[in-house]
Amino acid sequence: MDGGNQSGDSEFLLMGLSEIPEQQQILFWMFLSMYLVAVVGNVLIILAIGSDSRLHTPMYFFLANLSLTDLFFVTNTIPKMLVNLQSQNKAISYTGCLTQLYFLVSLVALDNLILAAMAYDRYVAICHPLHYVTAMSPQLCILLLILCWALSILYGLIHTLLMTRVTFCGSRKIHYIFCEMYVLLRLACSNTQINHMVLVATGCFIFLTPLGFMIMSYVRIVRAILRIPSATGKYKTFSTCASHLAVVSLFYGTLGMVYLQPLHTYSMKDSVATVMYAVVTPMMNPFIYSLRNKDMHGALGRFLLGKAFQRST
Repeated sequence: MDGGNQSGDSEFLLMGLSEIPEQQQILFWMFLSMYLVAVVGNVLIILAIGSDSRLHTPMYFFLANLSLTDLFFVTNTIPKMLVNLQSQNKAISYTGCLTQLYFLVSLVALDNLILAAMAYDRYVAICHPLHYVTAMSPQLCILLLILCWALSILYGLIHTLLMTRVTFCGSRKIHYIFCEMYVLLRLACSNTQINHMVLVATGCFIFLTPLGFMIMSYVRIVRAILRIPSATGKYKTFSTCASHLAVVSLFYGTLGMVYLQPLHTYSMKDSVATVMYAVVTPMMNPFIYSLRNKDMHGALGRFLLGKAFQRST
């Protein structure tokens, strides 16, 4: 496994966050718990929205797709990590590593683009309420979602195909929980300048452009809220977008901790930030969107009570 270029039977070693057996057991149960919470939470959000016609609105349409993306996101990385924590064999094939990288990159981009679509929905709902029904028609919502998927798939393909051009030699040990872009580039012994240039260019388009759009949307939303005369009206209006704002802050905050730094400074301490956006964020999103959201509370309650009633009869 040392020396030479990658080949069909070459492997990487996912060493994880710790090589101490006692710590690995703690990490196993911690990540298993977080994974189960993330899966159950996001599945409940999807089922509650799908089963309640009152939530068949653009905002909840995008929320259901965000939960679906988060579900795919955690399933792409955590099960393999859990297996590695319980096994002496830490190997992941070259193909398996690139597959994991593709889905990781694509799903992060998709998360980001869906959040931008949700920001546009809140902007129209608060700043142009009279035109909301026509501006956020079902056809436009589906078109926006297709665009989000298409851009994220293209983004993932570009970086995965570029990674196939990279030569790896020497140690293939990845002191990380999954195959991540920066980690693989640091292991490369060939010229990765093209990878860096494309990463910056596409990253600005896929991440900074939607972020700028979200900031502009919220500036206009805040202005619209400030024009509301009553304090109760202001609070009620702001509460409709507070959850989205919290998720955006968590997403970009954790992502920025990892990627807003030069590649040569990337170190083991950044694993904590990676865990935040790869595990904690998908786990927290259902709680954030359910917290203080009466519509979601009602839908979840009706869904769970309905299932309980079906079992009793």
